[in-house]
Amino acid sequence: MKNILFVCTGNSARSIIAESIINNKYSNKFKAYSAGSNPTRKINENIKLYLTKIKNFNLENCSSKNFDIFLNKKFNIDHVITVCNNANKEICPVWPNNNQIIHWDVEDPVSKFKNSNEKQINKIISETYDIISKKIEILLENEN
Repeated sequence: MKNILFVCTGNSARSIIAESIINNKYSNKFKAYSAGSNPTRKINENIKLYLTKIKNFNLENCSSKNFDIFLNKKFNIDHVITVCNNANKEICPVWPNNNQIIHWDVEDPVSKFKNSNEKQINKIISETYDIISKKIEILLENEN
């Protein structure tokens, strides 16, 4: 079982989406975690609703937390994936094994929610979900 840590600044959207995709679709071979360099301490409500109601994902073990808790963990993290430019700049200098870090530049969906209705928000989240899902598929194909 390989462990993957997804990191973004707020740990409220992109990294939560990535964690939930792995843990709900690929849990037979992978375990995902997510964290933030400056976590909001809560999952964005629109993201949460999309993942639980539209994708029927279980988010019971998902939470917004600081990546520092993973620096001294007893289990091995096989890949650290930053999903935003800020997190990439913040985690690279402190993560012990820089060769484990993969960077995906995924635009923040939450920044697009302002003045959007529910249908538009779900479209924004769906597009972000599809981008992250495709990147995960490519990553996992290369793991076999």
